[in-house]
Amino acid sequence: MSRVRVLMVRVYLSESDHEMKSLLRCLHDELQVCGVTVMRGIAGYGGSGVVHEASLVDLSVDLPLVLEFFDLPEKAERAIERIADFVAPGHVVSWPVTIEGNGKPC
Repeated sequence: MSRVRVLMVRVYLSESDHEMKSLLRCLHDELQVCGVTVMRGIAGYGGSGVVHEASLVDLSVDLPLVLEFFDLPEKAERAIERIADFVAPGHVVSWPVTIEGNGKPC
C-alpha cells in the first residue's frame, strides 16, 4: 500500500456569507481540487460571540458552514491563495495528512 502526503484545508463560513456557490465553482471548475465536502453545522459562533443554532421555530437561520478539501500541498496552497477573495481572513485552516491507498490524491 502506498501513501501520499496532501494538505487538508478547512474553510469556515456561515449561510449569510452568500459565497458558497462562487467558492464551489472556483474550487471545482478553476482549481480542480480533490475531495470537496460542505457540511452544515447545527450550532456555532464566531468572532462576534453570538450563538447561531437550528430550531424548529426558526424561519431564517444563519448556521455555520464548513467546507473541506484536500490536494497535493502545492495545489492546495495555490487554492488557499485564490479563495482568499471569497473568505474572511482567519477563516481558513490547513494541516498535512496522509492518504492511504493507490498513491493518487484523487
